[in-house]
Amino acid sequence: MQDHLKPLTSLRFFAAFWVVLYTYIHELAGAPVMGIVDKGYLGVDLFFVLSGFILSYCYLDGFGEGRFSYGQFTVHRLARVYPLHIATLAFTLLLIAVAALKGVQLDANAGNWAALPAHLTLTQAWGLAPTPSFNHPSWSISAEWFAYLSFPAVAFIAWRLRDRPIVAVSLAIALLVAINVAFAAFAGFNLTRATFQWGALRIIPSFLYGSALYLAWRSGAVANRTVAVAGTLIALAAVAGAATFGQSDILMVVALGLLVLSVSGLNQNGVMSNRVLVYLGEISFATYMIYVPWKWVYLKAANAVLGTEHQPLPLFWWAVGLVALVPLSMLAHHLIERPFRKIVRFHGERLHNSITYLWAK
Repeated sequence: MQDHLKPLTSLRFFAAFWVVLYTYIHELAGAPVMGIVDKGYLGVDLFFVLSGFILSYCYLDGFGEGRFSYGQFTVHRLARVYPLHIATLAFTLLLIAVAALKGVQLDANAGNWAALPAHLTLTQAWGLAPTPSFNHPSWSISAEWFAYLSFPAVAFIAWRLRDRPIVAVSLAIALLVAINVAFAAFAGFNLTRATFQWGALRIIPSFLYGSALYLAWRSGAVANRTVAVAGTLIALAAVAGAATFGQSDILMVVALGLLVLSVSGLNQNGVMSNRVLVYLGEISFATYMIYVPWKWVYLKAANAVLGTEHQPLPLFWWAVGLVALVPLSMLAHHLIERPFRKIVRFHGERLHNSITYLWAK
């Protein structure tokens, strides 16, 4: 792993945990009202900013220097997200079938068969799925796929602004604000609440923002450890304060971008490069993809044991379900995500090379 990505990999764990906690807190009996938890859906936007930053870190120089292969890039990105998406989709379909046989409803929006083609093609966040359906978090993977396919356009802009990071970040923030304000006026709700119908649009400003922040990192904006630490603390305070006092999501996404930039400059031997946190970040994609199906299963099982039905859980039972996500994520990561990523990459690269060879002839 490239050392500069270790703190950002750890940050992925906190982003995933924020989203999971946002969903799970409603299953806790007597759950406290906490502004920061109520804003947990913004963990997805943090993922989007991270994605723009990390992909630019990995691929921008190659793009600018003519070493970028779009075909190979799309194979690698598909291998990164598709196997686990299909595995969790299949598991969700199995749960729906078993629940139907037992006359139990898992979730009101769980099974809409008209949406299945969009899920299979990773286009469910492009407005092609009629309703939220199946494994709900997968909408953001569809949005990521849209951003992956659009990456050359992002890289084209970023490469031309590589020596003007202040301009790039300023333009990215202006675009983020403009798109979010315009969308809220048009749709009547915040873009940061969009999932299946407008998810592909939601990722665009955050992804561009992440790419611009990479240019700031590249220029040495947080090379000084004191600046990086101060930026991290300021960003965390801004996020916590905005959440506590109900400030706009736009302000919070901007602050989350500052957090990404600042964390990227932290000491590679510091807390955010701790082996445990980095590992939790590595399995965070699995955590994010399995937490909803697991919640369905665990809530049914826990309520059955407790002799209740559709009731929030006592703290102990709630915490067991939450903590269990770690070993389950490890299994999903090591048994499905990693091995099938290699398989898809191997066969995808062979197909890409064959097509390239035939095209050259």
